[in-house]
Amino acid sequence: MDFLEPPVTLFPFLKDLNSKNGYEHYYDPHSGSGYLAWRLKTVQRNSSTRAPRSRDLSTYQDAPRSVTTYQDGPKAQRPAHSAPPQLSVEQCQEVVSLMSRSADVALVKDSMKATFGHRQEMVHNPEMSSVVIDLFPRFMDTPGLISQDFTMLFGEEVSGRFLSQWQTFYKPRIIADCKRLPHSTHMNSLLSSLSQPSDWSDDWDSDLATILLLLHLLPPTSQGKKHKKISASEAGDRLVKFMRTGQSMANILIGSQPAAPFLLCVGERKSSIQNYFIVMEQKAIPCEANTTVAALDELFKSHFVFGLSYDEPLCNLFTFVQTTVYGIDVGTAKESPRVREIRARLHNNSH
Repeated sequence: MDFLEPPVTLFPFLKDLNSKNGYEHYYDPHSGSGYLAWRLKTVQRNSSTRAPRSRDLSTYQDAPRSVTTYQDGPKAQRPAHSAPPQLSVEQCQEVVSLMSRSADVALVKDSMKATFGHRQEMVHNPEMSSVVIDLFPRFMDTPGLISQDFTMLFGEEVSGRFLSQWQTFYKPRIIADCKRLPHSTHMNSLLSSLSQPSDWSDDWDSDLATILLLLHLLPPTSQGKKHKKISASEAGDRLVKFMRTGQSMANILIGSQPAAPFLLCVGERKSSIQNYFIVMEQKAIPCEANTTVAALDELFKSHFVFGLSYDEPLCNLFTFVQTTVYGIDVGTAKESPRVREIRARLHNNSH
């Protein structure tokens, strides 16, 4: 056996199919990232408070820093997959004025397509990005516009990947992988909700429970000394919230973070949701979706449509969905070693 061979050659189930060589989630010599580099830095940091730094570890500290340039997925300005010719400013204003008074949904959607180019320019203009919804208020009363803009950015095939692959590929593998982890109270609750009938249970349905289980596989990372690391359960509370039918939405909107979209589920019980909303900038945008999976699909897409960064505790989760499920910015998006590891594990382990 040649011990200089990459471990993914000897153990092919460890290979990450989304990376160039398959072993970058362990160590990427070009960027100096990966699990091994992370582990060395962790050991070095922990030992520095107890003993002088060893000569061997100091050589890693002095190694050249990464020269790889990464894109920040949702905020990166990119050419659209398909878009109509750009309107002049005057024409755009006329179309916006026309659709603001129209009750014709088809006309509104066509008008939003026509103004897509101007809207994308605004999304990537720091002085205008915060007022996009104010200038295009039909997002607030016409479900489906988020998915429409996302499809214009990336095309039908990319847009449909989450819905087409979730039930048959990712969901069963995530559940199987979580069952192998050390169980916590929160994880046990989620796993138990998978087998309960959704028509009477007060737990989340199995699709949302599986997404929350994924947060245990891709937990929040430390946000520095000034910010306390939060649990997977606490991160889940920032991803999705429940509101019982008949309650006021005002308190939830007032307390929401200005630039961190989350999913608001409204219904009689968590297992019986009637309406879904994406809450951002203290506004509730109605989802076209009538299932949890479709609503989560829209939540992810809203980051790209409005050019919003992922909420920090949810960054691993959304980056995994971005690169692994949708296949967006593969090889250029900045991924943690954990994201790469879980992708390799789910893709190589048959269910």
